[in-house]
Amino acid sequence: MVSNRDPVRLLVSGPGLIGRKHIALVRENPATELAGIVGPLKEQHAAYAANQGVPLYADVESALDVSEAAGLIIASPNNLHLEQALQSIGKGVPTLVEKPLGAGLADAKAIVEASERAAVPVLVGHHRSYSPWLQAAREFVLSPQFGQPVALQGSALFYKPSDYFSAAPWRAQSGGGPVLINLIHEVGLWRSLFGEIASVSALLSSSTRQFDVEDTAAISFSFENGALGAFVLSDTSASSKSWEMTTGENPAYPHFPEENCYHFAGTMGSVDFPSMRFRTYLGKGERSWWARFDQGRISVAGIDPLAAQLDHFVAVVRGEAAPLVSARDGYLNMLVLEAITRSAETGSRVRLADLPQ
Repeated sequence: MVSNRDPVRLLVSGPGLIGRKHIALVRENPATELAGIVGPLKEQHAAYAANQGVPLYADVESALDVSEAAGLIIASPNNLHLEQALQSIGKGVPTLVEKPLGAGLADAKAIVEASERAAVPVLVGHHRSYSPWLQAAREFVLSPQFGQPVALQGSALFYKPSDYFSAAPWRAQSGGGPVLINLIHEVGLWRSLFGEIASVSALLSSSTRQFDVEDTAAISFSFENGALGAFVLSDTSASSKSWEMTTGENPAYPHFPEENCYHFAGTMGSVDFPSMRFRTYLGKGERSWWARFDQGRISVAGIDPLAAQLDHFVAVVRGEAAPLVSARDGYLNMLVLEAITRSAETGSRVRLADLPQ
């Protein structure tokens, strides 16, 4: 266990897009210290590590042996998550694994079993769990103003440029694709607000980019509590209807503050997300489409959820907190993705209860 007085030494595996964001946050946080970077021994990676003032290691195992790191952040390609997580767990080192937990369901399950067997905490990088917008939405959805969950509709529509794929070709191959890379964020949100998902039906298309993986998806799903949901996803659409462009939490993206990417409806009220405009019948007498709502807007102060996630990971490494999104949570999110994939392949609705748990 690390003293709460000393900075927590952290390794970051994967000096790519999200890995460099983690590295910047580790360097900025007074409670953490960058112990080193793990990545292919390429000239550009060596130069980057030298610029950060830390060693570049070829693999996680040797890095953990010599760096005296207390924690590991895995931001490497999805197909490396299993091997690197098992190495870290094997050495008793708490680990933050970027979503998805693994390249596939079997990989994710192996990480869950290793983490629980060794009692080594694994935090899955569903950073939206720390978003103040999500927390505010959850408070409203769980309140009498909302009532019983009835339906949600949402979208993640955006356009990924060609260099996104040329910089990391694995994103256009099996183990990549927007369902595994992007939709898994949304699945975590659905489960957080409306509970466990009972069944899904999905259509996937790769007709625009012609990659081995999908570029567009349309999904309907039911929850165990009887609520229903509908969602559309595309990484080749010229649209602003996405979390990134509506929340404005990441200044790298254009911001459309009056637009929404979700609508949540209950028996007493509803709320748009992330504008947080709500309507409710609570206190208005009989509910009717003829009746007027009480209306308002929930005020939310923005924070960087990735920075908040790092603070939480520090607490996990120090033994002060259990993972907010555990390896098992990450596995359950991937189980929904497995159901989506099977539904698209078979053309039929898939029940989560019929999948291996």
